[in-house]
Amino acid sequence: MGRLIHFEIHVDNMERAKKFYGEVFGWTFEDWSDYAGMPYFGAVTGAENTPGINGALMQRQSPPPEPNQALNGYACTMGVEDYDSTEAKILTNGGKVALPKYALPGMAWQGYYVDTEGNIFGIHQPDENAK
Repeated sequence: MGRLIHFEIHVDNMERAKKFYGEVFGWTFEDWSDYAGMPYFGAVTGAENTPGINGALMQRQSPPPEPNQALNGYACTMGVEDYDSTEAKILTNGGKVALPKYALPGMAWQGYYVDTEGNIFGIHQPDENAK
């Protein structure tokens, strides 16, 4: 099986992106630029003994996505404990709403956002009472 083991988020401004993901989700970063041969920071997204994967922020190699264009790639969704407070952090740190919060009835709250680099990502809060 081809299990997902790593992700990369393409960014225009590395420091701005590190600040955004660090402030919103509490991620930490390790400089792997020498290994990659370009600005590349490993993203530690949680403790090793919890579900999930780590990834990286890498310097974008082409023009950024145009506003309002269709998604052309994968959208990563982060699990959160409190949807509303996470949304507030996203907006406070320069993110924008792409698709507002909606219920996955009996399962969770879901929504999509645009980060400071023009990338779309989701947040997901499990909630059996969502409707």
